[in-house]
Amino acid sequence: MRYCRFQSNGEVLYGLVESAGGRDMITRLLVTPPEEVGGDMEDLRTKRMDHIPLQDAELAVPVRPSKIVCVGRNYREHAVELGHDIPTEPLLFFKPTTALNSPGGTIRRPRISERTDYEGELGVIISKPCYKLAESEDVRPYILGYTCVNDFTARDLQNKDGQWTRAKGFDTFCPVGPIVTDEIDPWSGIGVKTTVNGAVRQDGNTRDFLFSLDVVIRYITQVMTLLPGDLIATGTPKGVGPVVGGEVIEVTVEGVGSLRNPVADE
Repeated sequence: MRYCRFQSNGEVLYGLVESAGGRDMITRLLVTPPEEVGGDMEDLRTKRMDHIPLQDAELAVPVRPSKIVCVGRNYREHAVELGHDIPTEPLLFFKPTTALNSPGGTIRRPRISERTDYEGELGVIISKPCYKLAESEDVRPYILGYTCVNDFTARDLQNKDGQWTRAKGFDTFCPVGPIVTDEIDPWSGIGVKTTVNGAVRQDGNTRDFLFSLDVVIRYITQVMTLLPGDLIATGTPKGVGPVVGGEVIEVTVEGVGSLRNPVADE
């Protein structure tokens, strides 16, 4: 199943996304938010609506997480390009939910930062509460679906602070979307690509994760309870770099779609 959230007459609604006539269309309203059914899509209630081309819809952030948990340096070559050690276990940090930004939303570069970087990533959405998952437990039933994430970062502040809260936490620094889908398999390898003004800057694959989704989700749940709708950003491949006001970033995850956001200086 594929779904989105979109604006309609002042409301934010959930819509089922299907292919029709060679185009992605929003075809039905989802009366029950998917994260409220614990991944059991048979319990979803839908309602008829006039079909809307996905590209014409005013899309909203497709997730409503209680927290955004991110994995740092989950691609070996990305750690190397920044001159960091290769981690021996998942490196976790948070982005605040106030950093969430919609597809097409403007990323605002703060005046106090002299270098801001894109970081294209696969996002994972949690379907039901999970805590202290056992090594033998399959993580797939706890995954509602996947999306695109741009873990936008004030790189100079990250290096200056020695921890990442400020550098990762500015408002607008977490674009997510355009849809959520459960129709891809990151274990088999999913492409993650980032372009800036149409030029390819990152071109990675989830096969190159240092820590698989099994390891990441079990590791997180040893610390905290993941709740329905929570978002995990799984790390960025090599090729990160700076952007300035006036440029446009596009993060594409194979089988999900493209998340496009312009950048502007404050």
